[in-house]
Amino acid sequence: MRAVVVERWGGPENLVEREVERPEPGMNEVLVRVHAAGVNPVDWKTRAGGALIEWGEVPAVGWDVSGTVEAVGPGVGLFRPGDEVFGMPLFPRQAGAYAEYVVAPTRHLAPKPAGLTHVQAAALPLAALTAWQALVDTADVRPGERVLVHAAAGGVGHLAVQIAKARGAYVIGTASAGKHGLLRELGADEVVDYRAVRFEDAVSDVDVVLDGLGGETAERSLKVLRPGGRLITLPGPDDVPAAPDGVRALWVLVEPDHQGLREITALVERGALRPVVETVLPLSRAAQAHELGEQGRTTGKIVLTVN
Repeated sequence: MRAVVVERWGGPENLVEREVERPEPGMNEVLVRVHAAGVNPVDWKTRAGGALIEWGEVPAVGWDVSGTVEAVGPGVGLFRPGDEVFGMPLFPRQAGAYAEYVVAPTRHLAPKPAGLTHVQAAALPLAALTAWQALVDTADVRPGERVLVHAAAGGVGHLAVQIAKARGAYVIGTASAGKHGLLRELGADEVVDYRAVRFEDAVSDVDVVLDGLGGETAERSLKVLRPGGRLITLPGPDDVPAAPDGVRALWVLVEPDHQGLREITALVERGALRPVVETVLPLSRAAQAHELGEQGRTTGKIVLTVN
């Protein structure tokens, strides 16, 4: 099968397309024929240095997949060949989603949302599960709470805005001015142009901050939280600032989540959540997808088409 692999750690030019052996599903696993693969910041961060991931014999790339079940292994009752599925298998171990086929544990997948194309569905798993697990499972956002989402037009951010809104929150997003219209369409109640004003001067009394930037943004975010507030930061454990008494600050790393995917699907199917896909490229142009992503200006997601 065709797959994009990392020849050596470094720049996007080290992503190359190769013929590799097609995997076979084991017990409680399915073989998925990949139609589309989502591109995420963790993809290019691991490509650059090999960090975080337990690599197998072939350093394949990517996690987000949407496709069709091709074959099932022993013990599988959840899916049958021909079922359309999506998910984020194995994370943070390698999955190799930039390929024609992927093997995944059945509980790392869910039925593809009705009404979404494979490209749209491939944009969801890692980003939407990150937002869901941070805002719902960890922060337990409640109706009427004030939620601030940094980088609100990005991959995780634009989905977090919608998930927080679906929970009944008052949602504030930071983004450049040109992206404010989209964020209001997605449900943001208030939008702050971080280039024109310091967000801590414009926002206060926040219950939950979702920070996808880290660094000084995480530190400054503590200033806008009210007592009992929660700061969830995503880049890494070193980006968690020391929080004052009465405030929680923690790092959340996404994990495969069958039930979370079903909750996300329910939001999609009732019209409360939609992925924004800015760029679609063929698998052979994976290096270009990484180059675009690393510029940090993508609205929504970048997706690769495979079959």
